[in-house]
Amino acid sequence: MMKHTYIEDVGKHVGQEVTLRGWVHNKRSSGKIQFLILRDGTGYIQGVIAKNAVPPEVFADGDSLTHESSIELTGKVRADSRAPTGFELDVTGLKIYQEVSKDEPFPITPKEHGVEFLMDHRHLWIRSTRQRAILKVRHEIIKAVRDFFDDDGFTLCDTPVLTPAACEGTTTLFEVKYFEDKAFLTQSGQLYNEATAEALGKVYCFGPTFRAEKSKTRRHLTEFWMVEPEVAYATVDDMMDLAERMITFVVQRCLERRSNELKALERDLSKLEKVSMPFPRISYDEAVQLLQKLGSEIQWGGDFGGGDETIISQQFDKPVMVHRYPTAVKAFYMEPDPERPEVALCVDVLAPEGYGEIVGGGQRISSYDLLARRIKEHDLPREAFEWYLDLRKFGSVPHAGFGMGIERAVTWICGLEHVRETIPFPRMLYRLTP
Repeated sequence: MMKHTYIEDVGKHVGQEVTLRGWVHNKRSSGKIQFLILRDGTGYIQGVIAKNAVPPEVFADGDSLTHESSIELTGKVRADSRAPTGFELDVTGLKIYQEVSKDEPFPITPKEHGVEFLMDHRHLWIRSTRQRAILKVRHEIIKAVRDFFDDDGFTLCDTPVLTPAACEGTTTLFEVKYFEDKAFLTQSGQLYNEATAEALGKVYCFGPTFRAEKSKTRRHLTEFWMVEPEVAYATVDDMMDLAERMITFVVQRCLERRSNELKALERDLSKLEKVSMPFPRISYDEAVQLLQKLGSEIQWGGDFGGGDETIISQQFDKPVMVHRYPTAVKAFYMEPDPERPEVALCVDVLAPEGYGEIVGGGQRISSYDLLARRIKEHDLPREAFEWYLDLRKFGSVPHAGFGMGIERAVTWICGLEHVRETIPFPRMLYRLTP
């Protein structure tokens, strides 16, 4: 197949003949001139087919083209300040790879479609300008996260997807058959991160996680991606500092490299521009008082629901860190505050504008006896955690980490109303296809 040019690179070829490949995004005609909007994944360009400049069969082919037909255009690149991208293509040749049938046209049209219809056609919906913009921002967030940790001396350590036990609670596990035994889809790579942190000092994992939560909310997916750093000889305060730096870096990178996509999503960039260090930090005690002052009936000891997080985060114009939640509402591995054992050395980072939690983490229990007791108190199978207890027998140290859900970060940075648009093929309660 002959070499072709990507639309994002046409500015390098003004006055030259190039070949572009892509899909017909839109088409209109004014009799003797046809205007084709071509999309190739890197951008859009308008191809102009003049009847007096091409063979009759090329003009006829252009006239017959349908929405989302796959084609190849050959022509000369022309600078045009009136064009949305600053360039147009004066077409001299057209090749059709597949023309979408007029009898079965592309199902997604400019008219309004219901959410279920769009989700049923997600494999086609992702071609839309809006969905492409979201996925470009998602890519940038992931790249920024990896660049941040790689440049900060962290080592990427992959963790298992199939695990023998629960990490975040037995009620949200997906169980799968594992030969003659059973296994569970991972809820988090954290426990394994704790092992690799004692080998490498600063590590992170990045991968899919699974929670069988029967939650049908705008924030929940049953399969989502999470980045999880873990650091030996670190405290909860160190994690707050690290999360603050990471989030600031990611937001600034998106503003620098994906402002066009964010504008296409009609995101208010001024709100993202306010994200800078330091972030406000409040204790759980202070957060409860704030909620009560704003009319909530929450009492000390209760965990925050999505509505509580929304209210708290609406009071700040940058991410807010809420730390030291009650030990009883946090995972079994969280280190209690030695000065107040009823609270844990943990932190949640709530995104502003009502988006709620995007980061959760804290300091892990380093005492063998305490961890063994907590495993028993949570009715977890001791045998499945013997290896995890071993980490407290052979050179245990204070250590800490956190997890950031990629989809929730995308939701916030893109200014979306629902998490379902943040991943190419979302898995939710009652949604397993396509």
